[in-house]
Amino acid sequence: MDQNYNQNQNQHPNYNDPLPPFPPYPPYMAPKTNGKSIAALVLGILSIMLPYIGFIIGIVAIIFAALSLKEIKVRMEQGKGLAIAGLVCGIVGTLIYALIILFIIVAVVLYGDAYSSTYSLTYLF
Repeated sequence: MDQNYNQNQNQHPNYNDPLPPFPPYPPYMAPKTNGKSIAALVLGILSIMLPYIGFIIGIVAIIFAALSLKEIKVRMEQGKGLAIAGLVCGIVGTLIYALIILFIIVAVVLYGDAYSSTYSLTYLF
């Protein structure tokens, strides 16, 4: 009996593993930042800082920010904060220069009319 026991102990049962080994995990890759959100932030800041073309740049920043927010939702990318900051800066820059342009137009209309009427009266007399 001891001899029979030792023979069974030396023999290993043949186990066939039905599952293949697990493949290695792919390396971690951080989601990339949306390029349009970066462009929206840069253009939004420039729309506040550049005096004559800030109005147009602000509009372009608003468009880029809106497009990037849509792409971020679809593609699961990063950059939502950049897009929102670009949107806010673009709106602020556009409003600042829209008010300045409106003020200049009103000033030209009011003072231009008053100046031309007094100017023409002085030559009449």
